[in-house]
Amino acid sequence: MEMQNRLAPQKTQKEQAVKYEANGMEITLTPQIVRNYLVSGNKEAVTMQELAMFINLYKFSKLNPWAKEAYCIKYGSEPATMVVGKEAFQKRAEANPAFDGSEAGIIVMNEETREIIYRIGTVKLPGETIIGGYAEVWRKDRSHSTRIEVSFDEYAGRKKDGSLNGQWSKKPATMIRKVALVQALRETFPSAFGGMYTAEEQGEIEPEYTTVPEAPHEIIEEPKETTKLESLESEKTENADSVQDVAAALFGK
Repeated sequence: MEMQNRLAPQKTQKEQAVKYEANGMEITLTPQIVRNYLVSGNKEAVTMQELAMFINLYKFSKLNPWAKEAYCIKYGSEPATMVVGKEAFQKRAEANPAFDGSEAGIIVMNEETREIIYRIGTVKLPGETIIGGYAEVWRKDRSHSTRIEVSFDEYAGRKKDGSLNGQWSKKPATMIRKVALVQALRETFPSAFGGMYTAEEQGEIEPEYTTVPEAPHEIIEEPKETTKLESLESEKTENADSVQDVAAALFGK
């Protein structure tokens, strides 16, 4: 009789979902949706704590994951990195009634004359070395602009051998200009961009998607049958305190 009770099938609870609105669209996320659709790299290694952090980034910043406004990057056993796309910064700034335009470009040095030149855009001429990027943002309710200058060597992503990696080797001017622009936007509108950082600022490479990930049609998994014995075996591999912490972080329970 005891064995029968232990093997009696029990229904698992539905995976809880977080719902919020972003740009007039209702977004529903669960840890499984984020793991399956919104993680770049080693998605199987992402922990529940990292998934909770990622969902909260979307929820409290009102970001739309299906518009590539933010995503999670996970490599090996390194902590997952939560990053926001540059377009999300620009769209949010443009939606602010106080926004009054911006300018961004690169800082180069002429290798022969050693002259330092500030150039709008990303055009680098032969005989020039990129040493940084700059950006300036204006607000209608301020008498002065916010200007940021960043060093190329400080932010350029590099491999272990010291050579530039990924997009930093292909588009160095574009990358450093992007770093300067998002920093200027964040300082100009701190309440809109607090806690939001791009991949380039964190030494990561922004994923290159050929298409926008499609939102899943079934967003909440149906409960499945399991046995109490299977549940007990599963619990051995999980940290109960960790699960409670994640639930509290996500759902306030």
